[in-house]
Amino acid sequence: MPETKSKFLIPAVGAAVVVAGSVAAYIYLKGPSGDGSGALSSAKFVPASAYMATYITTDPQAWAKLQQFGTPEAQKLLAQGFESLNQDLLSDSNITYEKDIKPWVGGVMMAVLPPNPTKTNQLNTESSATPTPIKRQQEPQVLMVLGIKDKLSALNFANKLKAQKGVKTKETDYKGEKITETASENGKATYTAVLNNSYIVFSPEKPAVEQSIDAFKGQPSLANKAGANTILAKNVDVKNSLAQVYIPDYPGMIQQLVAANPQSSLTPQTLKQLQQVKSVVAAVGVDDAGLRLKAIANLDPQLNKFEYQNSPSKIVGQFPSDTFALISGQGISQSWSTLVAQSQEYPEFNQVLEQARGQLQLVNIDLDKEVFGWMNGEFAFAAIPSNQGILASIGFGGAMVFDTSDRKTAEATLTKLDNLAKAQTINVTTRNIGGKNITEWQIPQQGALFAHGWLDQDTVFLAVGGPVAEALANNKNQSLENSDTFKAITASLQKPNGGYFYLDMDKTMSLVNRFAAPTQSIPPEANAILSSIRGLGVTATSPDKSTSQLEMLLALKPSTAK
Repeated sequence: MPETKSKFLIPAVGAAVVVAGSVAAYIYLKGPSGDGSGALSSAKFVPASAYMATYITTDPQAWAKLQQFGTPEAQKLLAQGFESLNQDLLSDSNITYEKDIKPWVGGVMMAVLPPNPTKTNQLNTESSATPTPIKRQQEPQVLMVLGIKDKLSALNFANKLKAQKGVKTKETDYKGEKITETASENGKATYTAVLNNSYIVFSPEKPAVEQSIDAFKGQPSLANKAGANTILAKNVDVKNSLAQVYIPDYPGMIQQLVAANPQSSLTPQTLKQLQQVKSVVAAVGVDDAGLRLKAIANLDPQLNKFEYQNSPSKIVGQFPSDTFALISGQGISQSWSTLVAQSQEYPEFNQVLEQARGQLQLVNIDLDKEVFGWMNGEFAFAAIPSNQGILASIGFGGAMVFDTSDRKTAEATLTKLDNLAKAQTINVTTRNIGGKNITEWQIPQQGALFAHGWLDQDTVFLAVGGPVAEALANNKNQSLENSDTFKAITASLQKPNGGYFYLDMDKTMSLVNRFAAPTQSIPPEANAILSSIRGLGVTATSPDKSTSQLEMLLALKPSTAK
């Protein structure tokens, strides 16, 4: 949080509560209790013009769930970070978050609104007076809505805040509601109002608070905006939800942000691609596996040209259990065809595409048919550790595995590649590994630089490094899909799906630490956090052409604190 805003955050909230102090007894005994825990209720105070809104829960049980994860060092680091934030927000006061604020603050919604038009016009007028006028970029306005879940605690906080030094307030009336302007010692001001006796709204911009009051009084709000109420009520299934993000009009948000930023380099074609997404809702929660994010995008089926395919994920079984990074999916050839068709609308990309085609044609290879055309089944790219042969210096190699129904074309392409290698005086040999004939490109006294072969009738692999080829062709040990780490990171992800992104953090960090120079080693603070992460798993599904769903799990290690 920027320092200029953080310094007046607490006085602003406190001043708003002071405004309600005169009716506190009535509110506490007879007034409405409010719904400080609901995003839809908070959205009633957000104007319909909002680009997006984020709702953060203050439920202590949800946040306490995080304490079951992490090393003592990581938990200590997080505690220190929170304490530092607490001191920054509440500097020069005897107020603490745990004692004075936490008891009464319900859920928190932060909304992003269009820039203040008055300030935009002022800046443009000032700019036009300069010798070289420059249309200045305007930042969007930020509006926060805080639920009051315990009015008596809020009143106690307000009374305590009144005794603080440096808090100067001024009240104005707007449509029957009091807006309190709070000025801090550095001259910065914030504007606050208490609405329905149960919510506090505040912003560094007075128009944002006025628009919130308008929404409360019956003007269009985010809660009743067409389509927005649907995604606000949409249940994104995560346990112990910590935060939700709502973007009810994704194309509108992009257009307004581009309009507010004249220096934007987005082309009309790129904007058209972004318009495929109509709205987005996402949530972050914590469960027994770690931190989980789920996002649902509502798509325009007329603009969405990519056809989703479920992946059986059987190809994961072709990799050894020590594979530490993997990306898998289905149907590269179909995605390539769609990309080629859309390239006609993108001159720059189409030019690069034609150059690539031309370069491969020089060596008699058809990019569309002989490279991507036969990749019509499941695929996976992976990184596998090895300290042998040509890989000894870097510690790992790479592999690509493809299922195909066109083995003839795949074999013809690989033969052309082998002939090109021979023309460069590379020694191309064949040897049998695990009963499979594997072709290798040998480097004198270093072993195989590149290898390829067939794992079964329909599955071909390409590997960087002879040891990786051996691990794939002679995979007698446990496969990746049955390893404890892979199952812990991916087993709870939604199925069926379009494939996985998988990362084993322990194996990855061992390689990073191996090659990090003493002067560029990972800072202890970052290492403490990374050491608490078991891995990362991501997948996506698309139940129909109008919906795309993403799920990501940051798998965390159980707490070792005693």
